[in-house]
Amino acid sequence: MDKYLKNILVVSFGFLLLFTAFGGLQNIQSSLNADDGLGVASLSVIYGALIISSMFVPPIMIKTIGCKWTIVASMCCYITYSLGNFYPSWYTLIPTSVILGFGGAPLWAAKCTYLTESGNRYAEKAGKVAKDIVNQYFGIFFLIFQSSGVWGNLISSLIFGQTPDAGYNVSVTNYTHCGANDCPAKSISSGNDTSLHRPSNSLIYTLLGIYTGCGILAVILISTLLDNIDLKTAQNNDETKKESFWMKIVETLMQLKDKRQCLLIPLTIYSGLEQGFLSGDYTKSYVTCSLGIHFVGYVMICFAATNALCSLLFGKLSQYTGRISLFFFAAASNIACIIALLLWKPNPNHLAVFFILPALWGIADAIWQTQTNALYGVLFDDHKEAAFANYRLWESLGFVIAFGYSTFLCVYVKLYILLAVLILAMLMYACVEYVEYKKVPNRTPQKEDNNSLHIQTQM
Repeated sequence: MDKYLKNILVVSFGFLLLFTAFGGLQNIQSSLNADDGLGVASLSVIYGALIISSMFVPPIMIKTIGCKWTIVASMCCYITYSLGNFYPSWYTLIPTSVILGFGGAPLWAAKCTYLTESGNRYAEKAGKVAKDIVNQYFGIFFLIFQSSGVWGNLISSLIFGQTPDAGYNVSVTNYTHCGANDCPAKSISSGNDTSLHRPSNSLIYTLLGIYTGCGILAVILISTLLDNIDLKTAQNNDETKKESFWMKIVETLMQLKDKRQCLLIPLTIYSGLEQGFLSGDYTKSYVTCSLGIHFVGYVMICFAATNALCSLLFGKLSQYTGRISLFFFAAASNIACIIALLLWKPNPNHLAVFFILPALWGIADAIWQTQTNALYGVLFDDHKEAAFANYRLWESLGFVIAFGYSTFLCVYVKLYILLAVLILAMLMYACVEYVEYKKVPNRTPQKEDNNSLHIQTQM
């Protein structure tokens, strides 16, 4: 096997193991640790710390210890969060959330840099188009990575399904406060509080033990099998070492001087908002409220499965359609889902709908993740570390907002916010494509999408 492909597979399976644990844990936080909003508060802290981390940590860690050991160190930060959930309180979950947040930005920046650099080097060696190779590498990564949601969610549902009353949420007889009508104050006053349906401690400890083991296996896999990739050349080695800590911060912030980066901010924020809504609000206000927490995993498997398959599909399809059509297809899909969520009154009798909506959401999210990551790689090829750090910064802000207002706003308000941000994001994205098109006037937009600007395939 070619060493470049081997390394891509090692990174992909390492992330598969790590996010089998974290992804599954994140999806049940709003239901598992619902008291005083502890679960969503911890998620908000994670992405708040990730914002601070994104400003300076990734370039420094990548330049200092390389992509491989940056990934290893960051994975260890994720493991601490699983350990904190064994005894969830404000004194255990919040500190471990901060640790995870500070490890998240360098983890994703190192992954994106590693995949992009590996694709460029292999293309140069094989005499192929670099953008096409990077496109394929991102597609392979996301095919494997997004399947982590299948395994993480399957594990949680199988374990929580062992509770004696693992049928529908029979303790709730009135479903009018579920779905878009779910408001924090109404849920408590109507007795629809999901904390009443928390599984037994023995089942929770079993689940957390499995998740912690997955994280440890990920660290071992990356440490032993991944080849380090030297981003420094002999001629700039000494110069790089002289760069100061503050210069790295400036490098990340200076990326915002590029107007294309600024125009992509709403789209990047929306990526965090839509993921935060699905894992924090849909799982709690629609699934747990109507069916019970043990259904959360099964429902989210539909999201993860379609997300994984479509990540590879759209990576290939973009060679023929271009990225613009895919972005607008994702927007149309999300708008349709948002309208459906506003109008739908969830009830256990509508079992199929609980699975169809996250599946459609997963199709759209596959485009947001693969195409936005690849778009950053194309537009900011000369400043990859700073660009991907900005990507994680603004996406994390979307997560912070989504989880931060989760315990204060009604679900229908959150859906209207999602809709407004999505429309704004697509308008500003269109401006980015127009700016890129004007750079080389003697061409057709479709030809450019299929060749030079297209590498579309994070997360």
